[in-house]
Parts: sequence; structure tokens; C-alpha cells
Amino acid sequence: MTAMPPRFDITAAQIERVVNKFYAAVRRDPVLAPVFAAHVPRDGWPAHEAKIASFWRNAILYERIYDGNPMQKHMAARNVHAEHFPHWLGLLDMTLAAELPPDTARAFSALAHRIARGLRMGVEDLRTPEHAPPTL
Repeated sequence: MTAMPPRFDITAAQIERVVNKFYAAVRRDPVLAPVFAAHVPRDGWPAHEAKIASFWRNAILYERIYDGNPMQKHMAARNVHAEHFPHWLGLLDMTLAAELPPDTARAFSALAHRIARGLRMGVEDLRTPEHAPPTL
């Protein structure tokens, strides 16, 4: 069985660099830093960044190294709200533009925006009372 080609031209090292630069910016961001601080301990950033890099390597390079459920994580994080997603995407887009060739940055951004739409829907819609599991 042959491996699937990547979605677009990018290396694992470039993905890891983007993730590291992005989360360095998140830690300085007045809107996102408190959201992440509630879930990632100060000494937990290397592990978090490695996990997220594996997510993107799975999504882009089809490496099948990511083990997790982003929708479940975002829905469980009660301090993550729909209005955080545009801010998160803006910061990611700035990082992509600074770290990658333009075509690669655009392709990565398009994928991130598509994934974020689904996550935002989960946070915005599926967390509402009408979608909550019945209490017994």
C-alpha cells in the first residue's frame, strides 16, 4: 500500500516550527493566553505543542501519528467560546504568513479555517441545552 501524498507541499519541520511560533504568540496574547493557561500547565507546553504538531502532520502529511479527539477536547473546555475562533485563526494566519511560503501558508490557512468551522460549530451549537444529553 502506498502512502497518500501530502495535501500540500510542507515538511514536518515546517509544521513543528509553525506550531512552536504560534503557541509562543498564544502565550503572549491577552485573549487566548488565559484560555490556554486553564488547560496547559506552564511546564506542559512542549507536550501540548508536540501533540498539536502531530495533529497537523496527520491532517496534512497523513502520518497517522495523532491520537486524540479535538471536538471532544474543545467541547469539554468550558472556557472555549465561539468568539475565540476568529481571534485564534487571525493569530495562526499571521504565523503562517511569517513562517511559510505564500502558497503553503494559504493552503494551511484554508485547512485550518475549515477545521475551525467544525470545532466552532461544536462549541457554539452542540454545547447548547437542546443538544445536551438527558439527565437521569
